[in-house]
Amino acid sequence: KLCGYLQKLSGKGPLRGFRSRWFVFDPRRCYLYYFKGPQEPLPLGHIDIASACFSYHQPEAGAGDEPAAFEVHGPGGALAVLKAATRQDMTYWLQELQQKRWEYCNNLDAAKRDSRTSPTPSDFSKGLVAKDNPGSILSQNASAERARNILAVETSPTDLVGEQAASQPAPVQASAINFSLKQWSTEIKNSMSSLRKGSNENRRSVFYTTEEWELLDPSPKDLEDSMALEEKRKHLAEGSKGLTSSAFPFDFGRIPHKARRPLLKDMIGSSKSRTSSDSSPTEWCSGNGSKLVSELQLKYQSQQEELEKLKKDLLSQKELVRLLQQTVRSSQYDKYFASRLCEGVPKDKLELLHQKDDQILGLNNQLEKLNLEKDSLQQEVKNLKCKVGELNEQLGMLMETIQAKDEVIMKLSRQLSECEDTAAPPSGAMNSPTCANKELQELDRLKDNLQGYKTQNKFLNKEILELSALRRNAETREREWQAKYTSLEAKLCQIESKYLILLQEMKTPVCSEEQSPAREVITQLLEDALKAETTEQPEQAFFKPHLVSEYDKYGFQTVPEDDEEEKLVAKSRALDLRSLSLSENREISAGVKWENYLASTLNREMMRCVELKNLIRSGIPHEHRSKVWKWCVNLHVKKFKDSTVPGYFQSLLQNALEKQNPASKQIELDLLRTLPNNKHYSSPTSEGIQKLRNVLLAFSWRNPDIGYCQGLNRLVAIALLYLEQEDAFWCLVTIVEVFMPRDYYTKTLLGSQVDQRVFKDLMSEKLPRLHAHFEQYKVDYTLITFNWFLVVFVDSVVSDVLFKIWDSFLYEGPKVIFRFALALFKYQEEEILKLQDSMSIFKYLRYFTRNILDARKLTAIAFGDLNPFPLRQIRNRRTYHLEKVRLELTELEAIREDFLRERETCVEKRDLISDDEEDS
Repeated sequence: KLCGYLQKLSGKGPLRGFRSRWFVFDPRRCYLYYFKGPQEPLPLGHIDIASACFSYHQPEAGAGDEPAAFEVHGPGGALAVLKAATRQDMTYWLQELQQKRWEYCNNLDAAKRDSRTSPTPSDFSKGLVAKDNPGSILSQNASAERARNILAVETSPTDLVGEQAASQPAPVQASAINFSLKQWSTEIKNSMSSLRKGSNENRRSVFYTTEEWELLDPSPKDLEDSMALEEKRKHLAEGSKGLTSSAFPFDFGRIPHKARRPLLKDMIGSSKSRTSSDSSPTEWCSGNGSKLVSELQLKYQSQQEELEKLKKDLLSQKELVRLLQQTVRSSQYDKYFASRLCEGVPKDKLELLHQKDDQILGLNNQLEKLNLEKDSLQQEVKNLKCKVGELNEQLGMLMETIQAKDEVIMKLSRQLSECEDTAAPPSGAMNSPTCANKELQELDRLKDNLQGYKTQNKFLNKEILELSALRRNAETREREWQAKYTSLEAKLCQIESKYLILLQEMKTPVCSEEQSPAREVITQLLEDALKAETTEQPEQAFFKPHLVSEYDKYGFQTVPEDDEEEKLVAKSRALDLRSLSLSENREISAGVKWENYLASTLNREMMRCVELKNLIRSGIPHEHRSKVWKWCVNLHVKKFKDSTVPGYFQSLLQNALEKQNPASKQIELDLLRTLPNNKHYSSPTSEGIQKLRNVLLAFSWRNPDIGYCQGLNRLVAIALLYLEQEDAFWCLVTIVEVFMPRDYYTKTLLGSQVDQRVFKDLMSEKLPRLHAHFEQYKVDYTLITFNWFLVVFVDSVVSDVLFKIWDSFLYEGPKVIFRFALALFKYQEEEILKLQDSMSIFKYLRYFTRNILDARKLTAIAFGDLNPFPLRQIRNRRTYHLEKVRLELTELEAIREDFLRERETCVEKRDLISDDEEDS
């Protein structure tokens, strides 16, 4: 994984500068994403490497391992200016980005030569489908490949490149100190503004007393007067708060920008400009000075934090004092009101008034204490202000001291050089060693420059070579596309000509049917249409329009070989699917959403959210299905996996192979009958057959109560198309032990029978007209839907629709089966209602799902038109029907036992033996 820290030039105006960013390369789209840090979920942006070129400037010798910048250019100009921590890192990044661009563009060219394959590299897909994708087929130009290898520069990354760099802090350049100090004021300003907002809106002070208070109801006039007085007091308090907060001289949020600028930025900037022009002694001195500056900055920051805490405490104390004052006023008001009515008042009321007077006195004492505490806190704030001022003065003095030392060092250096010049002897013998040393140093510098320019020359030559090769590939691809377009246009003209002849013959027939020229045209059209496209002629593969291939991208056969009547219908269905897929490819909004979401998971794991659920419902892209399916399976079986030991699947498989397994015989019989129309399972030597056998045997050993049931083989076969053996095993565990109820795949198929009754209830609720139509003609549609639920629509719908159903099924669970089963009936509801007899209805139900091709429309019906669809309702109805089915099975078992007893007692029926008993 190519990732690491780089500095990116960003910003505008005076804020423009290099900022440290975490970069991650995504091979799916050849994008270089950059984040604020390794833990950030969303990228700040990306750089398109596929259409970019790279360059850098060779510095003079003696630069050492200073940060090295390089530029990334695109079709519209410079895309980005990046800076690596060292020249070694820069060289490594450039080499890797060149290699990634070369591999991606060549893979893209190779994949686009065959329109039936995906341009995505095959290492993103697992399972049997991944075997069909092309590998990394590089350019056929061997000379260009040799030249690339010769011009390659051997280099290795440092600790700031790679996944291990995520655990390290981001590198901070010395040039960024000014910018960081400049940001202090903004951060303090933001924090102070948030504190001011929160202190007025979200803070509440609560105090308790040990005595019970009795509320008195004042008159309406008194209430109005008190409310007006309270509003006036609030306005005065807010004005005083604003004055006290703004009176603090070190509030950076309120200091003018011009007054704030000369503090540290100018001092450190002047020191930096001096140290950059001085010799090695000045560098040493500035290094000590920078250490002192950093220590003072830390002290200053700690003092600022303490000051902020004290300001918060002061605000809370002010709030408490305000509340106490309000309580005292209300008590005084009550006392005044009670004194007016004291004549004729009973003794208990007078005692209550005396108690309140005592409480008022206690509150006054407490108020005095709080005032004293407030004064002490104000004194502490003043002391802290004085300390901060002293620290600022000390910092200024230290900066001045550093500046003075720099001047002294420069002065002494000049005096030393003058003394050496005046003390040198006139003879040339003494000058020759010094001149020789200077010449050797100059020679070393020139050698370093030469080596650097050689490296730069190699890189630029390689860059030119790669860009030229990619340009030639693009030109070749454009010429081939033009040839393909011409071929398609010619074929279209031929087909239009033949169809016009047919239309003319149908309009005005000129001879009998046997002698009609249209009959020859029809025969020729049928032969051309039923020819499945193969790769027997690779030289013509590009120019031939690949509309329908022999197998689709999942490995399913598009046109059956044994059924002549169904060939034309299957070919028509495959062309419609191809048309739909091409129209979906033109609408790239879903693909962009998936790429954006996966880019947000480069630095973190996927997690359940509404965004991901909506994306999965729209369908997982072919190239990402392996990754998302594996994540969904692990999400559901995490508790099972955590309780197992490593190598659990292999141990189950080993036990199943070594010991006798009662389910192995039936598994062997069903292997070739699983998906005979899929090339991965069509013959005993197919790769999928062995994997299917292993997964089924391992599961039969894990779950002996089920062992093996017909239908499990099809579930595993679909999972193996995108998952490896062990992941397909856990996928089967998810379906059987997590999603489906108990006894769903046992001998009685109790759970499956219950779901059919639940589905009938849902049909009567969601599709009442269709349900009434079936009831009218006594059509038991559960004979068709039973297999839908048992194998999750395998062999019931076309492959594109099937895998979109499985996408949602593996994420959301069994409720999806009910949704799509209802959606299939609603999709063709009007067509079914037109049928008026039971035979035609049942015949139509057997094949109507194969004619539903628009997966997007079906998904909209399932997740839109059928809402609301609560899972609680399905669970409640399952519980209700489960009891009824169990009672029915108990009655059937009792009838069976009665029959067996009667057969044993009756001599005539004793000779009747069932097929099952005969086999046993």
